[in-house]
Amino acid sequence: MQQQFPIDLLKQCVFLAGPTAVGKTETTVRLVSRIPNIEVVSLDSMCIYRGMDIGTAKPSREMQQQIPHHLLDMLEPHEEFSVAGYVEAARTACEGIVERGGVPLFSGGTGLYLRAVLRGVFEGPPADWEIRNRLQAQADDAASRDDHFFLMRQLEKVDPDAAMRLHPNDQRRIIRAIEVFELTGSTLSSQQKQHPLPEGQRPPHVYWLSPDRDWLHDRINQRVVAMFKDGLVDEVRELIKSDPPIGRTASQGLGYKEVIEGLAGDCNYELTSDKEAEIIEVIQTRTRQFAKRQHTWYRNLDECVEVAVSESDAPAEVGDRLASRIQGPASSQAGDGKSG
Repeated sequence: MQQQFPIDLLKQCVFLAGPTAVGKTETTVRLVSRIPNIEVVSLDSMCIYRGMDIGTAKPSREMQQQIPHHLLDMLEPHEEFSVAGYVEAARTACEGIVERGGVPLFSGGTGLYLRAVLRGVFEGPPADWEIRNRLQAQADDAASRDDHFFLMRQLEKVDPDAAMRLHPNDQRRIIRAIEVFELTGSTLSSQQKQHPLPEGQRPPHVYWLSPDRDWLHDRINQRVVAMFKDGLVDEVRELIKSDPPIGRTASQGLGYKEVIEGLAGDCNYELTSDKEAEIIEVIQTRTRQFAKRQHTWYRNLDECVEVAVSESDAPAEVGDRLASRIQGPASSQAGDGKSG
């Protein structure tokens, strides 16, 4: 079974992707100020969860009040969600936006979601819980020996393409990819190799922000420190003690996984300053690694237009450049007059 966006709906959407901390939110705000009736559709696999705000850099409540946002806070942290489910929810959201005369703007960093919207997603065979439970038990045993990359190594052996695009923390999807190979003898990547639409049928405005590496690394490091100052540890404590507690998928989120491990799953456990500094460093390292994988992901999507950004490019300037492309020459001049 394949979930697919209608082409006419897809062509009415705008897409803004890019690695974590590159400035997508700030650029989105500028686009909204320049292009009438934009409504934002989140392109982030962790922002769908309620109560996960700081670690996901979710748009603030104030911003959500000023700008319509969709696909945020859809689920409780113990619930599971599939890529096909995201495509269906995004389609419903976009249909409503267009019916209201608006412009859907997908904004976020989950490349898997972006590809699924652009090309559709093949769900593969039904779940085999015997395989899943076996792989999870093996992963848990490896983790008890401080080996957190067992599943990724297994995936690299059978489906290196999937290993390249999945984050090592994303155990649910890694297990699914291995499961599909064991059940079918072919890789999930090969089954999901939906080709891009012909150029005349593709959405015309699919952009990804491509940053200078050193500048992005500095921004990532600063963001992680800021998240801890803003209360990430307390946010994680609330998730652990909620009933039911945070589920397996949400707990693998970058930043959340590392704090949960630091707290040893105990919401009452106190972190020493040295332990907190150690966790911060681990999250910074893994986030930089993740950003590199995101870069590769977007670069390999033919539909995506690369937009170079650096320290000298303010998000407002980037937003203005993109708005000019989206609106075209005539409307761009009108937009310039409005933005002052």
